[in-house]
Amino acid sequence: MSSTVIHVLAYHDAPKAIDWLVEAFGFERRLVIDAGPGKVAHAELTYGPGMLMIDSTTDDAAPLDADQNRPGGVYVIVDDVDAHAARASAAGARIVDEPADQPHGGRAYSCADIEGYVWGFGSYDPWKI
Repeated sequence: MSSTVIHVLAYHDAPKAIDWLVEAFGFERRLVIDAGPGKVAHAELTYGPGMLMIDSTTDDAAPLDADQNRPGGVYVIVDDVDAHAARASAAGARIVDEPADQPHGGRAYSCADIEGYVWGFGSYDPWKI
């Protein structure tokens, strides 16, 4: 079964972000369409049955700082939250919320990526309720 909801993120340095997302979070490259030096026209990264689409930003606006409120976000279900957090931290992710048991079930943490997007990773699977 594949996910019917796919999150799309635009990065100032999309090729670097793709490499980092693969290294830090364990995504796999499915498709990357180059748009010239330092640019990506479209990319598809998978994680289990989920997918994330990436492209290059078309403006000079910087993403919000990870400590500011921002609309939306990305949550990824992982098997081993603590190991995943350690991997992300070792690759340079800034841990925003340390791994912790959640009141609604499971364990989770959040971190900021190389351009300030905040990601949540946890063992809670809302599809299994």
